[in-house]
Amino acid sequence: MTLPESAIAVPPAPETITWIAKPEELNEWLDSAPGLPLVLDTEFERVSTFYPIPGLVQLGLGDSFCLVDPDVAERSTRFREILAEPSVTKLLYAMSEDLELFRDWLGINPKGVVDLQIGAAMAGAGFSLGYARLVETLFGEALDKSVTRSDWVSRPLSEAQQRYAIEDIRFLAPMYEWVSAHLRERGLEAALVEESARFAEELAGQDDPHHHYLRLRGGWALTAEQQFVLKELVIWRELESRERNRPRGRVLADPLLIAIAERMPGSLNELSDIQGVPGGVVRRYGEALLKLVDEGRGADTTGLDRIAPPLTREQQDYFKGLKRFFRKAAEAADIPIELLAPRKRLEKVVQESSLAGSPFFHGWRTRILAPVMNDIEDYLQS
Repeated sequence: MTLPESAIAVPPAPETITWIAKPEELNEWLDSAPGLPLVLDTEFERVSTFYPIPGLVQLGLGDSFCLVDPDVAERSTRFREILAEPSVTKLLYAMSEDLELFRDWLGINPKGVVDLQIGAAMAGAGFSLGYARLVETLFGEALDKSVTRSDWVSRPLSEAQQRYAIEDIRFLAPMYEWVSAHLRERGLEAALVEESARFAEELAGQDDPHHHYLRLRGGWALTAEQQFVLKELVIWRELESRERNRPRGRVLADPLLIAIAERMPGSLNELSDIQGVPGGVVRRYGEALLKLVDEGRGADTTGLDRIAPPLTREQQDYFKGLKRFFRKAAEAADIPIELLAPRKRLEKVVQESSLAGSPFFHGWRTRILAPVMNDIEDYLQS
C-alpha cells in the first residue's frame, strides 16, 4: 500500500538533549502531563549474556523528551508504577524486546502497552514495517541509523547516539495519531489495544521454561519418552543459562539437546560419541545430563504435550484450501494475513480440524472473519 505523507504535526527535534539524573526528578517528570500517553523505548546490549544489559531509557510526553540512565529508572518508584499500570497508555514500536528487558531487568510485565508496528499493520501500512521506513513514509524525514548497533552501556554517549535515541521516540505520538485515525475509520481502534495486550500476555507466558521444548520443532519425531527427556533437558539448560548468564546456545545448542534425547546415552562415552557434543560439555555437564536421561526412562508421559509435527502432504493441500478463506477476509479488511492468521496458527487449526480450541481467533478477528466464517466451518467439516 502506498501511503501519503501525513499532515499530522511532529514535535521538533530538541535543541538540547534533556537528561534526568535523579529518581525523584523522574517521578515528577512522569506526572507532569497527566492524560498524555507515554512514549517509550530502550537501548540495551545482549551479545554474550542471557539477560539483556540495559543501556538507556528514552521517554516522551507530548513535545517533551528525556533520556534516563538505567540506574535512575530502576530507582524511580513512579516509573515502575506506570509500567505496571494498565490505565496509562505506553506507546512503543516493535515492543517484544523492550518488554523482555523490563521483565528480566525490573521483574515487570508492562500493562497498557500499545505496539505501533501492530497498529501500522492494522491501518494498512504493511506487515512488520520498520520504524525508520514508516517515519520517512508518513513524515518525510530520514533517520540516521548509523549508531543503531553502537555501545549503549558505556558512558558518555556521543552526541550522535543521543540524537538517535530521541529520534527513536519523537515520532511515536504523531504515529499513534495517524494509526488511531485510520483505525477509527475501520472500526478497529479497540482492536489495537486488544491485540497489543494479547501479544504482551503471550510474551510474558513464554517465560515458563516448562513449555520451551515445544519450540524445538525438530524434535517432533521423537517418541513420547524421548520428548519427556527433551523437555527436562530444555528446563535444565534454561536454569543453567540463567544462573551463568550465558545465551542458551552457548550452554548447549537446540540440535544437540534433540540429539541427546534421541540417543538416550547411558554413559559419558556414549554422550561423547554424539556428533557435535563438545568435550567441555561432557566434562562440565555430563553427569547432570545422564541423570536427566536416566530419570526419563520409563517416565509417565501421560498428559505430556507433544511437539507439533510438520503438516503431511495431504494436510498441506488442506492448509492451502483453508488459507484461501483467511486471505479473502484479510484482503477485504486490508489487513496482512500474517497478522490476521499466522502460519503456525493455521497449521494448528488444520491439525485439530477446528477453530474452537484456538482463542487466538476470537476478539477482533471474529469481526474480520465473520463474512467467511460459514465457509471456514463448512471446509473444516468437509
